[in-house]
Amino acid sequence: MMTLRKFTKRLFILLNIGVGLIFLLACCNAFLHPDKWWLIALLAFVFPLLLILLIAFIIFWLLACPRYILISLVCMLIGWQNIHAFFGFSLAGHDFSKKDSASIRIMTWNVRRWDEFSTKKTGAAGHRLPMMELVARQKADILCFQEFYEPDDSAKSNIRYISNQLGFHYFYFSGDYHNHTGKYQTGVVIFSKYPIQATSQTRFNTESFLQKESLISADIDVQGHTIRVFTTHLQSVLFKPKDFRSVEIIRNADDSMLEASRSLAKKLKSALGLRGYQADTVRKQLDATQLPYLICGDFNDVPNSYTYFHIRGELQDAFISKCFGIGRSYIHISPTLRIDYILPSKQFLIVQSMKLESPYSDHHALLTDLQLPGRKR
Repeated sequence: MMTLRKFTKRLFILLNIGVGLIFLLACCNAFLHPDKWWLIALLAFVFPLLLILLIAFIIFWLLACPRYILISLVCMLIGWQNIHAFFGFSLAGHDFSKKDSASIRIMTWNVRRWDEFSTKKTGAAGHRLPMMELVARQKADILCFQEFYEPDDSAKSNIRYISNQLGFHYFYFSGDYHNHTGKYQTGVVIFSKYPIQATSQTRFNTESFLQKESLISADIDVQGHTIRVFTTHLQSVLFKPKDFRSVEIIRNADDSMLEASRSLAKKLKSALGLRGYQADTVRKQLDATQLPYLICGDFNDVPNSYTYFHIRGELQDAFISKCFGIGRSYIHISPTLRIDYILPSKQFLIVQSMKLESPYSDHHALLTDLQLPGRKR
């Protein structure tokens, strides 16, 4: 009986150490480039599970042998930066029904081409106008949209509608992808109620995915203060319906799980490497910026990734600063996917922040109120 007890105890110690080491490997994604270390980069997606297991071991050892909780505690202490990037601990409240005149309200949203193609496939009524009404209700000063859809028909122009009906008279649109029939363009866009003084566009090399992406910026004059706003849409994995079926196969441990896993891993490997290089490009542009600035958008990567840590650098994370929880922003695959961000430089004071849930896109929008020191009401 004693021998079995010792064996069980040693087994749990080894399991705890093993989970702790894998957890620390996942934390290494903060500085390991995913193009060279893609297997470790994949661990970012199971970081929440690893964290839960470490906490479970703490509870187990508290009941069985308290001194062994140090295994998990030491690992969690070493990986605290990653834990805090994953989970927001702020209990600050928010009230976006009111807006301080000294604040700049930023809204970022991957609008999934205003749901134009999703509703066409199902034969349902379009969601474009409800989405526009949702945007109008937020009383934002600056809008950053990804997967923005602009039809060639000027009567249906989304840019014209947002400019004329919503009052955002200044904009800069990347126009990354042109439909081969010339019927529409897609890309990222910045709208502003304040004058735009200058703009820039950096195109990413995405030939392997046949999908063009950009980083754009706009220098905006906010009542005599010039700020630079960046937005981008980094490379997605481009999952197709069969890939989502592969996820279900893996979840259900079906017989074809190995083949499904290989298919997903191949796509993830390519996208992870490409996003790593895009993050390098973004970081160079941010480092060259002398103005107070912020970057927001759809990074298509989780907070425990090289992409997130490399782009964030010394920037603030609006969600982590003012919100509590995981902050899931992408509605498919996993409940832990926060892949959309608003990251202001330290010249800004973050007043409040929130995730705005909606049924229209596969992403939730983010809202943040910022203030610049010296800006008066």
